[in-house]
Amino acid sequence: MRRIVNLILNIGILELFSIFFIYINVSTFLLYAVDKRKAVKNKLSKNKYRNNKWRISESTLIFLMLALGGIGALFGMLLFRHKTRKLKFKIVAGLGFVIAISAIIHVVHSFTLDRIIKYEEIDFQTDAWPAELDGYRIAFMTDFHTITDEDMAEIIVEINRRNIDLLLLGGDFSSDVFRGGTHYQGTVREISRAVTTDGIFGVDGNHDDAVMLFRAKERYGIVPLDNSGLQIREGFYLAGVQDMVLRNSDIATAIAGAAVDDFVILVSHNPDVTMAQSTDGVDLIFTGHSHGGQMTFFGFPIYLLRGDVTAYRLRFAHGFAYSADDVPVFTSRGVGVYYRWPRIFARPEVVIFTMYSE
Repeated sequence: MRRIVNLILNIGILELFSIFFIYINVSTFLLYAVDKRKAVKNKLSKNKYRNNKWRISESTLIFLMLALGGIGALFGMLLFRHKTRKLKFKIVAGLGFVIAISAIIHVVHSFTLDRIIKYEEIDFQTDAWPAELDGYRIAFMTDFHTITDEDMAEIIVEINRRNIDLLLLGGDFSSDVFRGGTHYQGTVREISRAVTTDGIFGVDGNHDDAVMLFRAKERYGIVPLDNSGLQIREGFYLAGVQDMVLRNSDIATAIAGAAVDDFVILVSHNPDVTMAQSTDGVDLIFTGHSHGGQMTFFGFPIYLLRGDVTAYRLRFAHGFAYSADDVPVFTSRGVGVYYRWPRIFARPEVVIFTMYSE
């Protein structure tokens, strides 16, 4: 089974789907042509029963319409004037056409927009933010996985163009998968080229070997947040926790050094920790992990309904939600892809917060 999955991933899910899609529509079109020809022969034949035996059943033709062959079926019906007088075929043909067009839209979106990084600019206003730091810009990236060094380098060029004060990293460099390799090190190296006022900081994720990842980060001047925190500016404290799946997240320890009046930002790879532990004393939380559902239906993250990525399913799919203590949590879709699984209506993103005092 694993060999089959690996073969599919090596060829490409979208590529295989595209081949199947073309095949099923061409086949459906040809079957409508064959059935029409047999129907004509049947009218001219004296032995109609014998010829009917070799006709293609209506249930088969309807099934093919709904099994992504709707375009081939519709063209077959119109071109050969076959089954066009039957109401059920008209209805099913319309439904099958919509299904097929929806599939095409998803494939095209995945091959185009879902491969282009979106830079999401958000103005965040709160009375807890120090007024003297108004206009402070924080970039957040997460879930890098198998992103290429070239793509990572292009992202950093764009980030540098946007004048960032602080760069935060949400983990999942896939350093556990590339044990003994250098892929994650290349990603870290490219990230280290970001020009910021106050530095680059990051946590680990559930696909990371924390020791290897943090060693690479420190080598390139990136500060690991390991259930720890530090004062970035007067009135602004930054903290980060270990991944809750592989290690032991501890929010209380991470924010222990913050003053009562500090604005505290917490970085956690997994958003579920914000429901499992107290976030009292935290003002804003950045998380990732869910990839926005990765493969969605017009943006609806069906996969997250299973509850094995995040126990809270759609709550932390993407964008703003709240912790158990009503602290705002922003979950990013991330910048990379999970191995060779495509993004479908889950566009990769870099999030840039510009902070203001209300």
